[in-house]
Parts: sequence; C-alpha cells; structure tokens
Amino acid sequence: MTTTSVNIEDLRALIAGALEIEPEEVTDQAHFSDELDIDSLLMLEISTRVETAFDVPENTMVASGAGTLAELHAFLISNLADKASARPVIRPRPLSDPAVRLFLFHHAGGSHLLYRGWAKHFPQDWELCLLEAPGRGQLETVPLIDDCDRLVDYFHTAIAPLLDRPFGFFGHSMGALIAYQLTHRLHHEGGPLPDWLGASAYGAPRGEADADGRPHLMPDDELRSWLRNVGGSTPQLLDDDAVWHKFAPVVRSDFKLLDTWAPPRDPEPLPVPLSVFGGRGDTLIGEDHLLAWRAFTTHFHGLKRYEGDHFYLMNHQQHLAAAITAAMRSAAA
Repeated sequence: MTTTSVNIEDLRALIAGALEIEPEEVTDQAHFSDELDIDSLLMLEISTRVETAFDVPENTMVASGAGTLAELHAFLISNLADKASARPVIRPRPLSDPAVRLFLFHHAGGSHLLYRGWAKHFPQDWELCLLEAPGRGQLETVPLIDDCDRLVDYFHTAIAPLLDRPFGFFGHSMGALIAYQLTHRLHHEGGPLPDWLGASAYGAPRGEADADGRPHLMPDDELRSWLRNVGGSTPQLLDDDAVWHKFAPVVRSDFKLLDTWAPPRDPEPLPVPLSVFGGRGDTLIGEDHLLAWRAFTTHFHGLKRYEGDHFYLMNHQQHLAAAITAAMRSAAA
C-alpha cells in the first residue's frame, strides 16, 4: 500500500460499509461519535477494516485521535508517508557520484547506529551505506525477519540500484554472515561482486552445530545472562531493564536467524578478497574460527586483531577505518 492509494473516497466507502449507510452520509467533517453515532464497538470494527485495507499497525485509529473522516484521512496519509520514507539503507554523507560505496552490516540485536560517526574516517569521495534490518530504528514497524535467506533477499533488493560502481561489504558479528551470504548470492546469480569483503567478530561458517546451543530458545534471564557472560551484546542493552524489554524480541529474532541458518558443508571459495577482524579478548569467537575464513575465499587477506572484546570496534573506529580503506584499495589494485 502506498500513499497514493489512500483515497478519501475509498476510506469513506469503508466507513459507510461498516455503518451500513450510503457513502455520501459520511461527510468529510461529520463527527464520528456525535453525528454518525459510532460507538466503541463500531469504532473497533472500523479500525480493524482500516488496518487491513491500508496496512497500518493495530489501534491506528485510536492513536490518531481522529474525530472526522478528514482528520483520519490526513493521519493515514502522514502515517504511510513516514512508513514509505523509511529505508534499510542509511547514507550519512550522501554523494551524487561516489568513487566507492562501502556497505556496513550490523550485529544481532543491533542497528545502523553501530557505525555512527564512521563516515568522517573514510576518504571524502567514498559513500558509506549503513544497512538497517527490519524491526528497529526507522523500520521499527516493519516485521522482523528471522531467516537468513529472507534477510539477504531484503538487503539485496535494497542495495541493487547502488551497485553501479566499486563497492565493498563489511559486517560485524551477524552482519558478517549477512555480508558473506549476500556476496555468495551475487556470485551465484552473476551479479556485480564487491571488490572486498570484511568479516568482523564472526567465525567462518561450520557444518556442525554450535556448542553454545540455540540462544533464541533460552528463557529470558538465561539469555540475558549468557549475552553478558560472552560479551554478545552491548552493556547499554543488557543493563537497562526498560531497554532490554523493548529490544528483547529483536535480539531473539536475530539469534533465531543465526541458530537456524544451515552452513554449507563444502563451500565454494568466493573470488573476492576477504579480510577478518576481531578483538583479542573476545570470548565468543576464537582465533581459530576467525582464521577458518581462509577456506571461503580465493584471496585471503589475513586477520587483524585489536584490544577489546566482541565489541572491540567501538574503541577502534579510526584504526579500523584505515585498515578497511587500505584493504579495499589493495584489493582493487
């Protein structure tokens, strides 16, 4: 549903149908309760029909506070315009003709804000594109995606028009898996390939099940404790009860994606240069699993490790940006 299809006459007919009256009786300024005698039960019926017809969240009519058709129509136009403007690609420094685009993929339970402030550390003619998975940020009302292939589809569609010049992928934790799978998809379909792929704080895919089990099935307290013990999420998320309860569904959805993804048993090495990054104190991902990425590329560019845990990159933006810039330039040479 787009804003152009929110026709006031369609909305008028929808309300008239619920009231079993003629559409012309539902004038633009007729008050719902005073003039049209819409009680709470009828309002619930109309609200349900509006939500179904115009693909808006539950209780939209209540949230709107609209008392007339004109007010409801204006609210729907505004609501859907905001929804339509939300995009999974955030470009903090948009360029009309960038020399390079670097796509950055965030971790499980995270958002594009992981890369806030990164743009200033890269060449001025590079455009950074921060990917945002559904269910967070501007995409908070978009349903979560808990399947790896479907999230890759979602991002593939979003970035396809932007692959018209040299580009690279960098993903942290879950983002590394998505970046790898998206590269694999482009290679399989014969599309343009990134000049370089960077995997951060995520071990190379393995055919066997992870020894840590399936975190998305853990009881709430156990999941929170496990994340804290392994450094698998930021302290801001785990230490604040209100923040945790808001984002727990996002965390579970992302971990379900990781837990249910089936790694390839005999991966074909990608013809894309690949560099790996990690924190020396990361108890979640060991050095051997990071180095295992060499089997997934024909051009392994090595492992760089920094002081810190799973979220080492928070304290090494400038150094990491310099390493990524050098790696991409070397790969494109």
